[in-house]
Amino acid sequence: MKVVLFCGGYGMRMRSGAADDVPKPMAMVGPRPLIWHVMRYYAHFGHKEFILCLGYGAHHIKDFFLNYEETTSNDFVLRGGRTELLSTDISDWTITFAQTGIESPIGERLRRVRHHLDGDEMFLANYADVLTDAPLPEMIEKFAQRDAGASMMVVPPQSSFHCVDLGEDGLVGGITAVSELPLWENGGYFVLRQEVFDHIPENGDLVADGCAQLAKRGRLVAHQHRGFWKPTDTVKERAALDEAYARGERPWAVWEQDSAAVSA
Repeated sequence: MKVVLFCGGYGMRMRSGAADDVPKPMAMVGPRPLIWHVMRYYAHFGHKEFILCLGYGAHHIKDFFLNYEETTSNDFVLRGGRTELLSTDISDWTITFAQTGIESPIGERLRRVRHHLDGDEMFLANYADVLTDAPLPEMIEKFAQRDAGASMMVVPPQSSFHCVDLGEDGLVGGITAVSELPLWENGGYFVLRQEVFDHIPENGDLVADGCAQLAKRGRLVAHQHRGFWKPTDTVKERAALDEAYARGERPWAVWEQDSAAVSA
């Protein structure tokens, strides 16, 4: 199944200065950028055909893959001055690099790569900046069995703030952590059918337009995930993931976990 990755936004909250033109999916977590971790997640489950919706800072993403160094994340033997890889990351991946505009909203980026989907009934989509250990096969299977146009992974609210219940007299009736409220957030992992294109206008948005219209028609389903899920909207969040990687705490790296289980 093809995977559409939206990686053309500015990512202003991740930038360290005015001269920093690196798109957010290229922010580093360990020895590899965010987009690599997301792609390894999909590839682990057998989805190795990627369509990258490029925009701002596209040359960084192109250069990374055009000059990809397998030895950074794979064991190898150096024999007679020649490198013999013991494993590879991307040798069996197919990656389409598509310029979808600098200012384009996500829905428009998706519209502009529709022809690369070859009319596939179902495909996957992702913001390319969120890491998770969600069971992708289960997500796809549940959606495949439903008569719906789209599936959106949802997660509990991530805010550490508290909501205050106020009475008319200004007295506080209760305090509840946002994470304990019966609410769900968009988790950024989608399983879509071609039907979604019927509801995304020119320069429209995937969620505000496409998913919202499907929801009104009873054609949007949610996959609830309470496991690991971390966004990287800010420098602080990216740094936290990088530190966790260094400590060996990377639950999103499902490919490592399964390899360890086989070795054991």
